[in-house]
Amino acid sequence: MASIHRSGSMGYLIILAVCVFLGVASYSCAELHRFEHAPKPDGSLTLFVIGDWGRRGAYNQSQLAFQMGIVGKELDIDFVISTGDNIYPNGLIGTDDPAFEYSFTKIYTASSLQKPWYSVLGNHDYRGDALAQLSPTLRHVDKRWICLRSYVVDAQVAEFFFVDTTPLVDNYFTQPGENVYDWRGVLPRNQYISNLLRDLHFALQQSNANWKIVVGHHTILSAGYHGNTLDLQNLLLPLLQENNVDLYINGHDHCLEHISSLESGIQFLTSGGGSMAWRGVVKWWKPEEMKFYYDGQGFMSLHLTQTQLDIAFYDIFANVLHKWTTSKHLHYSTL
Repeated sequence: MASIHRSGSMGYLIILAVCVFLGVASYSCAELHRFEHAPKPDGSLTLFVIGDWGRRGAYNQSQLAFQMGIVGKELDIDFVISTGDNIYPNGLIGTDDPAFEYSFTKIYTASSLQKPWYSVLGNHDYRGDALAQLSPTLRHVDKRWICLRSYVVDAQVAEFFFVDTTPLVDNYFTQPGENVYDWRGVLPRNQYISNLLRDLHFALQQSNANWKIVVGHHTILSAGYHGNTLDLQNLLLPLLQENNVDLYINGHDHCLEHISSLESGIQFLTSGGGSMAWRGVVKWWKPEEMKFYYDGQGFMSLHLTQTQLDIAFYDIFANVLHKWTTSKHLHYSTL
């Protein structure tokens, strides 16, 4: 169990307020599952981010995977992050569903991509057998596949906090339309949300990493088709702001995007161009905040050292569309 040494912190008050609002009375603490992923011997880390991809190779998924293989070899990537909507249109029907192999194993075949794929569920994944994607059985099909609801990847140079954002969005419960969602393990929803936010808050506060990066499927800020996600702005964003998160990375909108909000030090990065894109929707955004927007297919790379972070966005021809760099002093733990 995680220790709590944070009485009086604003984040803890936020969690308590959320629990009261949701009518939840249990405040026991649990730790998010953690994975250890060592950086390179020089202390650096390089990875890809891609989302909204699983279409059996269609909508340029295969072509993009080919380019990822080439760039991945050049950059010597350590792992891949998937921002969700891994299998279209309605997730998997079970652990033996061939859609997993035809949308993943037989698409991302390059040697450079034979690295761990740390993944989250998207809303389309919840329309099928969500437990199938979470099942360890899939690792027997393809050992690269790592997918839990919410968890932490400790890569020493940075910590990555993966968040299951779909249950945070009201509309999937109140206005599901013709869609049927697999809420096993999520209900009662109020309890699930309070536990998730509480555990994330404690994990973020306990982190001594110089870079804190949160990954979810849904947008917080976006000029794309889906736009901002108000539920995440209300429930998730305050925790990220208080705990000095550097990046929030998401998919959901089928585009590539970089927003640098004037109200937060967080960089908001969308990498949801893994297959179907070109929606033709770009909502107005403050020019001083919108660093980059591309309404098309592509992927993102992230390179980190203890003191520098570099991002780059690539299109389907592996052309670099946008680069951004920041640096900070090395953080020393006082514990």
